[in-house]
Amino acid sequence: MRDLGQPAARILAIAGMNIKRTRAENCKPEILDPVPPVRSGNARLCVSLFFAACILLPGAASAQGPVATDPEVPTSQIRGTVTRIDPQGNSTALEGVPVTLGDSTQNTAPMSTLSGADGGFQFEGLSVGTYSLEVNLKGFKPFAKTIALQSGELHLQDIHLEIESVATSILVQAQADTVTEHSSDPNATLTEQEFPALPMAQQKYSEALPTIPGVIRSLDGTLNIKGQSESQGMLLVDSGQMIDPVTGSFSVGVPLASVDTLNVYETPYNAQYGGFSGGLTTIETKAPPSRWQYSLMDFVPGVRGKNGQIVGVSAETPRAFVGGPLIKDKLNISESFDYTIKNHPVRGLPWPVDETRIRGFNSFTDLQAILSTRHLLTGSVVAFSNHTQFADISSLLPQKASSNTGSKGAYVTINDSYQLESGTLLTMFRYSRFDSNAYGQGSEPLLLTPEARAGNAFNNWKRTANQFQASPVFQLARKTWHGSHDIEVGSNIVHQYYDGTSQSRPIMLLREDGTLAERIDFQGPGVLNGSGTEVSEFVQDHWVPTARLAVDAGIRLSTQSNGRSAAFAPRLGLAYSLDRANKTVLRLGAGVFYDRVSLLATSFTQNPMRVVSLYNSTGSLIGQPVAFQNVFVDWNSLGQPVLNAGRDPGTSPRNFTWNAEVDREVNSRLTLRFGYLQSQTSDLYLVAPWTGASTSDPVLGLSHTGNSHYREFQAGVHYRPGRRGDLTVTYLHSRSKGSLSTLSDAYIPVEQPIIRPNLNGYLDSDVPNRLLASGIFHLPGGFTISPVVDLHTGFRYSNLDVLQNYVGTPNSQRFPTYFSLDTKVYRDFPLPAFAG
Repeated sequence: MRDLGQPAARILAIAGMNIKRTRAENCKPEILDPVPPVRSGNARLCVSLFFAACILLPGAASAQGPVATDPEVPTSQIRGTVTRIDPQGNSTALEGVPVTLGDSTQNTAPMSTLSGADGGFQFEGLSVGTYSLEVNLKGFKPFAKTIALQSGELHLQDIHLEIESVATSILVQAQADTVTEHSSDPNATLTEQEFPALPMAQQKYSEALPTIPGVIRSLDGTLNIKGQSESQGMLLVDSGQMIDPVTGSFSVGVPLASVDTLNVYETPYNAQYGGFSGGLTTIETKAPPSRWQYSLMDFVPGVRGKNGQIVGVSAETPRAFVGGPLIKDKLNISESFDYTIKNHPVRGLPWPVDETRIRGFNSFTDLQAILSTRHLLTGSVVAFSNHTQFADISSLLPQKASSNTGSKGAYVTINDSYQLESGTLLTMFRYSRFDSNAYGQGSEPLLLTPEARAGNAFNNWKRTANQFQASPVFQLARKTWHGSHDIEVGSNIVHQYYDGTSQSRPIMLLREDGTLAERIDFQGPGVLNGSGTEVSEFVQDHWVPTARLAVDAGIRLSTQSNGRSAAFAPRLGLAYSLDRANKTVLRLGAGVFYDRVSLLATSFTQNPMRVVSLYNSTGSLIGQPVAFQNVFVDWNSLGQPVLNAGRDPGTSPRNFTWNAEVDREVNSRLTLRFGYLQSQTSDLYLVAPWTGASTSDPVLGLSHTGNSHYREFQAGVHYRPGRRGDLTVTYLHSRSKGSLSTLSDAYIPVEQPIIRPNLNGYLDSDVPNRLLASGIFHLPGGFTISPVVDLHTGFRYSNLDVLQNYVGTPNSQRFPTYFSLDTKVYRDFPLPAFAG
């Protein structure tokens, strides 16, 4: 969601059409019934008010919930125990397993619960009817049982789960959501069951992230987590890095059909995680199914209208999934694929030159070999190609002056899991190839005027990056000493390198009368290359001394070929239940994080050199052109600046984060959360004009003196009005301050024409107040509505003079308040024509 620079209220009704089929189960496919668009103004107003009511008055949406039962008629119950059956036939109770109960008689939304510490579960207050009891747990064969309940009956039904693959059975204890199992939970988690309900313009994981508190999309389209850009964060897919090795941006797409869970951490205190100073996003993909399945989704195109006429396709985003056994119980395979054609209009530009055009595909192939009940080997390949035309247009930047961007490549991964008597050895190897480029619409100089930009984008670049990663981790069998200990030890080795070019054309700064005020030329071949290696080791202990207290303690030590020779990062998180019923839980944590050294930083001195010429109002040159040499700026033991043209920035960014949080379960329907987080980052890379004491020549210097500060207060409520509704409302108050001329600001996603002296102030992404609400409501007739409301303070911006320098305090201005209402309405029904 992007700030439009003016008050905005939008309603996005998305209707998709999905066909799914499982051959082994001979299931009927499902189809999402498209909802006709609302035409009239009055109808739009009614729909808007109805959607708003669903958010603000959840009781109205739940009014169509289950019919109250007659108090004189005895209700029924279903109870049982969830157990795991190993290959030797032994039975073990499982805690935290989600159990679903569907009522086929009344056609209402299914109920769900989690198994307790003894594996027990129960559903109470049931009426007479036929129910479907199901468990679908990753790593186990699906369980389903139909139960016909009589009046006042107590039905006992145990659930025995058989292991489908050894991979997830090892981690089954991590499914529990109790205070003893998790002390540093993710800020938010999305599962494959929730993705279909999210109102996303594109069915991509990156589109879902701004619906999570603490994550916001800035004006340039990049994601900000914990007040910092995504290039300072980390994206892990199946425990391996999946980012652009040069910039660190989340530029790699994973098909949504292959995503099992998506976690966003603001406070990732587990010492296993490193290489970032911002937030952490992790994706776990689905294991290939043991029975053949396929699905085809979102194959109906969206159309664009103008003046009552259809003028083209707005989006075409088909997705497909197929998977099953190549050799029964031995070798499984799955393939997920999505293709994107997206024409995104940008407000403030005239039609038809107001579109950003996106084309591309993402593919995920997963092959799983079950070598034994203790040994699992998985290989996967992610292939992608994406191209964006007019990527950075805005009301002040027309298509002609914009840049086109593109990327393509592949990520090849091997995961090996072997279970020993003493623990489990997990080994991951990944090779990444990432090709990227950016170029303008022509060869004209870029013109910067007080009103807008003209001419063509000035910088063309190409990069080819490679990365190797190896990560062995050993999970020791649970130890008992003053409670229980789950200990992990491991290491992570990352080696990356890239080659590229950067060529730039002149930049002209014009006055209001059209006369030339400044000209920037570029000198040098612009041949770029960089490399770096980082080796890390960690020890992590999850200690449960009592049933009400859990402690996560860990240490991480890393060594970088560029940057810090030794970075020591301790982490500590704990959770304590303030009552015996675990209704009120206090969570505290603190940790030190060290960022990776950007390859953009290692190759900074190879960029073309800027030559600046100033002109008076008559067009005469003022003085002589000034050449700014690209150098690193460091300091000696006396605190004096030292300029060098080497390849090592000297250090890497360091972050310290701490938080406190209280979760309160008021009742079975209502949960409250209050939290405070504070984050401080130092040694950020800055790019700014510099005149060092050791030389009289001006330079464009890269130094590590930047900083940022972020603090956040969060208050949230999760309300379940019944089986037919679920509502989450979160208010965030946050402030973001720091250096305004960081390396990422100057070169990501494209190089900026003007690089100013650094100042500290409020960051562009500073949003003091934000209200985020999302819900899923099941309506009569089988329809489901899932609205998302985002209301926040407008983004900051600065006033600039003719030479593009700050006028007054930087970022002292704000766009108006931003409001959006995105809604998805859909209905599932069988399609008999595809029945097997």
